[in-house]
Amino acid sequence: MTERGYLVIGNAAAGGVDDEAREAVLAALPGDVVSWDGPGDLGEALSAHPERVPVVLGGDGTVHAVVAALLARGELADRPIGLVPLGTGNDLARSLNIPLDPREAAKALTGGRERALDLLVDDEGGIVVNAVHVGVGAQASERAAALKPLLRKAAYGVGALVAGVRGKGWRLRVRVDGEPVTDGRRRVLMVGVGNGVSIGGGTPLAPRARPDDGLADVVVSYAVSPLARLAFGLQLRRGRHPERADVVTVRGRSITVEGEPAPANADGELFPPAPRRAWTLHPAAWRIIVPKDA
Repeated sequence: MTERGYLVIGNAAAGGVDDEAREAVLAALPGDVVSWDGPGDLGEALSAHPERVPVVLGGDGTVHAVVAALLARGELADRPIGLVPLGTGNDLARSLNIPLDPREAAKALTGGRERALDLLVDDEGGIVVNAVHVGVGAQASERAAALKPLLRKAAYGVGALVAGVRGKGWRLRVRVDGEPVTDGRRRVLMVGVGNGVSIGGGTPLAPRARPDDGLADVVVSYAVSPLARLAFGLQLRRGRHPERADVVTVRGRSITVEGEPAPANADGELFPPAPRRAWTLHPAAWRIIVPKDA
């Protein structure tokens, strides 16, 4: 990859970015490196350096922005990206076994291999590289956003606790590959769609998910009573929630969620309540550089 050079794309708002970490990463990348602070106008940066490999310094949100920009430019299938995880949660990096230490991630990048990954695309053209969840998890993220400057990685756990105590659920109809999973009569606490495994810095939303197997893992929780919410939250942190009787897990390529307006979180980006959302999985739609043994 070094013969093409690197275009390093950083996000100053990412939870783990600081000047020392940035300088250490740049020093670890051999060859000619161009740094771009942003994300800002990613299209302009990508256009100005068409032969360089974009390297994300940040988390899932910055990866999301770069992949979306490449998709808009028609370059997604032909231009691999690198990732040095400097976000708050770094969940995509966890799924791909990319080192969480920025120096080690930069070293692994220079000797890594390309891996084709699936991509979720919604019915409005938006994308999901790692995971999207509707319901209480999005409420947790909303509450965590205000706590991030103070609590950093612990913010999501506190937000999840508050949302879990207050959440009553939504009446939602969920269909996967055209088949009904829920009929909208029972209240649903959360619907999770995982391309990657985890959310919120390591919470295993979809423990068996693989980002390159051509299928999305869908998790539906009916745990809306106070005790059930508490138990679900504890088992979710351990990745044991699929064992619960009030949790349904299925796999597929097209997912539709509709009913009472519920908030959503896609790759850390919050979306307001909406009555309908739909995603289609596109296999092997983009490429990322991972360690040789990942």
